[in-house]
Amino acid sequence: MLVMLLSVGIVLAACGGKESSNSNSNASKLDQIKDRGKLVAGVKYDVNLFGLKDPKSGDVKGYDIDLMKALAKHIFGKDKKIDDILELKQVNSKTRMELVSSGDIDLASATATITEEREQTVDFGNVYFIAGQSLLVPKDSKIKSVDDLGKDTVVISVKGSTSEQNIKEAAPDAKVTLFDDYAQAFTALKSGKGDVLTTDNAILMGMHKQDPDYVLTGGLFTDEPYGMIFNQDDDEFREYVNDFLNDMKESGELAKIYKKWFGEEPPEDILKENTMLK
Repeated sequence: MLVMLLSVGIVLAACGGKESSNSNSNASKLDQIKDRGKLVAGVKYDVNLFGLKDPKSGDVKGYDIDLMKALAKHIFGKDKKIDDILELKQVNSKTRMELVSSGDIDLASATATITEEREQTVDFGNVYFIAGQSLLVPKDSKIKSVDDLGKDTVVISVKGSTSEQNIKEAAPDAKVTLFDDYAQAFTALKSGKGDVLTTDNAILMGMHKQDPDYVLTGGLFTDEPYGMIFNQDDDEFREYVNDFLNDMKESGELAKIYKKWFGEEPPEDILKENTMLK
């Protein structure tokens, strides 16, 4: 009899465990995060101002990091210790969408441009940063816009980038000199090997912060709206984060974080509806 009761108990326990597992798998992403007690966010570790790891302390800091910290506090409460409720995972441009789709991370906030092609495999939230290609020049440069780039101008860019193609279309008479990476390109600008460096304004902002003697000029001549990445099954969580960002804008907290990293007030229309969402 004892053996029979134990067997029944084991079977019931197993059934209970399966039911709990199914219930959890059917829960919304937000409920899964709350049940887990921690938000798992994908961020970059190598982009100054957005997500950059300090090699000495190991801390990752930037605009995206502060937004993920604020989101975790929004979900779990401001009295919680951030290390208990937020886990950051490093992503790059190749892995960020795969990790969201596989469920390894709940979302990614990682300088991702919203495109129709990417919307085929993941969903993007509303626009939270308006990026675009711009120009970086020495403070005393006479270059004020892309219209000033003529045949006597040497433009520095990076091999294989969209910036290279864009600048050749925007300033066809200018000479374009290419380098392997942005560190080399910035060093070349500072050593006088070119008149202007061009790429995404978010990257240029990081260079300006590194050396304030170089400034952005000419505004943006391409449009690259950044959006956070979500799994296509997580509509409720995506809208929850969109509402969270709207609340941050209304309270002034978003402007505070933006100004902390970029040294200026955010554009009034920094949060825009993602019109490419299927």
